Amino acid sequence: MEYLPLFVDLKDRACLVVGGGEIAARKASLLLKANAKVTMVAPDISASTKALVETKQVIWLKKAFEKAQLVDQMLVIAATDKNDVNKDVYQHAKALNILVNVADCPELCDFILPSILDRSPVIVAVSSGGHSPILARQLRARLETLIPPGYGNLAALVGRYRDAVKAKFSKLSMRRRFWETILQGQVADHVLAGRDELGEQTLQAVLADISPEELQQGEVYLVGAGPGDPELLTFKALRLMQQADVVFYDRLVSKEVLALVRKEAEQVYVGKQRAWHAVRQEEINQMLLEHAKQGKRVLRLKGGDPFIFGRGGEEIETLAAENIHFQIVPGVTAASGCATYAGIPLTHRDYAQSCTFVTGQLKEGELELNWSALVQPRQTVVVYMGLAGLSVLSQQFIEHGMPADMPAALIQQGTTEHQQVWVSTIAELPKVAEREKPVAPTLIIIGEVVKLHSSLAWFNAH
Repeated sequence: MEYLPLFVDLKDRACLVVGGGEIAARKASLLLKANAKVTMVAPDISASTKALVETKQVIWLKKAFEKAQLVDQMLVIAATDKNDVNKDVYQHAKALNILVNVADCPELCDFILPSILDRSPVIVAVSSGGHSPILARQLRARLETLIPPGYGNLAALVGRYRDAVKAKFSKLSMRRRFWETILQGQVADHVLAGRDELGEQTLQAVLADISPEELQQGEVYLVGAGPGDPELLTFKALRLMQQADVVFYDRLVSKEVLALVRKEAEQVYVGKQRAWHAVRQEEINQMLLEHAKQGKRVLRLKGGDPFIFGRGGEEIETLAAENIHFQIVPGVTAASGCATYAGIPLTHRDYAQSCTFVTGQLKEGELELNWSALVQPRQTVVVYMGLAGLSVLSQQFIEHGMPADMPAALIQQGTTEHQQVWVSTIAELPKVAEREKPVAPTLIIIGEVVKLHSSLAWFNAH
């Protein structure tokens, strides 16, 4: 980050605006919204500034800028049309360790003023770091449609009941869960629809009825993180990721997806890869169980879809046997995500009427697959975790009747910025892997549809 976002209490604090034009008037008006005591310095003033002076909202010093005017000021804004004056203000303020902003000159700014969405007491600030104020305003305009004015009333309602909730629920975790229940339920619905009184009555009823024990029940969220691109997450996945107390994640979860988990959540890496298991599956099952029994909201974040070669079923069986509450959120599986980002349709009327997913993990050097079913014509075969056994795969496919020139592809780290695609034939694919040395996760797609990659590739296409 170039700038640290801060919300500053300026109530009754002295602030100086150097300049008397329209831009200076806008800066002064913004400070006044925060209840600052504003002084403006300028030999002449615009109509907008004059209106502020005549209504006694600001003090006007009808003179040129002088260093002495900076004494006792908390912050200063320079907004004149004279570069030498603006630079003079900046240098003197810096010498006195006073925060300074020079309008439209990011290199002469200790702080910048963001584009603001005001839903007081909810304030949303959008900044481009001074690179493009117009872009920041456009983003704020989009947020205007997503955050209706009712959110201000909702925040005010929550503020009025914070002490009552704190008195009833001693633990921070219980209070957080209570407010999550309120803000995702009928109370929020009523207030956002303009039914403030009904919303408050509903909050009072929930607060009276709910017990601390109800807020201490643990739960596990089994969430599919998709193949890597965070934009492929579902809304539900993102919501549960923001509620977790602790997250258990594996090596297939991208850092971009992991960054979206609630910042305060404890993160536990349980990554597994071939021939090296950081944590055995049985241990993972027990850790989920133990943390849920402690009353925590446990997020089990798995790459792709948890029920497609993800052993999610085993984890849920353990929880169900102990009567632990759980939710399951499907994710975009690697076959779908990687194929789509590689421009390879898994089915196509001219090439494939069916698609089969298999795991390519070796067991004692062999693959236990129904080869005769996999070599049927007009079919696409997607192999997960098949990189180590690629030579065996190639040999067995050909021995069971697949044409040696059947198109095949390797997709490394699909849907991410590191995605690479290599297209060859089933016979030559092991040689491609030996030459290019792809790393996990790498998906294998076999079938006539692979031919479409050359014309349909769109992601990271050069």
